[in-house]
Amino acid sequence: MSIQLLNFTNLDGTQKEIILSWRNHPDVRQWMLHHDTISMDEHLSFIESLKNGSDKRYFLVQRDEEYLGVIDFTAITEDSAEFGIYGNPSMYGVGKILMVTLIDYAFTMLHVSKLIATVFSDNEKAKHLYATFDFTQTNRNLYHNKEIITMELCNDNR
Repeated sequence: MSIQLLNFTNLDGTQKEIILSWRNHPDVRQWMLHHDTISMDEHLSFIESLKNGSDKRYFLVQRDEEYLGVIDFTAITEDSAEFGIYGNPSMYGVGKILMVTLIDYAFTMLHVSKLIATVFSDNEKAKHLYATFDFTQTNRNLYHNKEIITMELCNDNR
């Protein structure tokens, strides 16, 4: 089983289309902070913007010939990074593979000491996945009248 991280800025047209279709899939979009459908122009503009910043990294995760999902890191500092994750909506059981890949990249390549997740309080699947990897709840807030939870994992605690 060979895992590859394909940087969004180096993807071909077909790969960009696949990611956009996942991002706009109702099962994925319902858990995003912004629920609007994304156009191809918006998607391509976003990918282009990633070339100009060092505080964000987005990857398509590939295992052998299959695309498993997306992991991303934002607000990257010397100490911490926020992350996002979503699986290929036509596959089941890829969450743990994506999390292992995400955690490994964050602590070995980014060298951050802390990973930060923001999750809707009713997203039981994500909360369970994060808790499986020893993330702990650190905060609760409201975002557009929906409760969100901040969960963190420190490198020292894994």
